[in-house]
Amino acid sequence: MRSLKYLGRLLKELGQYAWQNKAWWLIPLVLILLAFGILMGVTQTTLPFIYTMF
Repeated sequence: MRSLKYLGRLLKELGQYAWQNKAWWLIPLVLILLAFGILMGVTQTTLPFIYTMF
């Protein structure tokens, strides 16, 4: 739970940085990385079963 607090703070600071410096390209990059991280976390338990099938 503590790491979610830090993640929220990090995302807030990245948003403020992008807003102040008009670095709009940073927002989609962060969103893609977050989606990839969530996908890795969700599929972490199913991957060993896939490897044994092949």
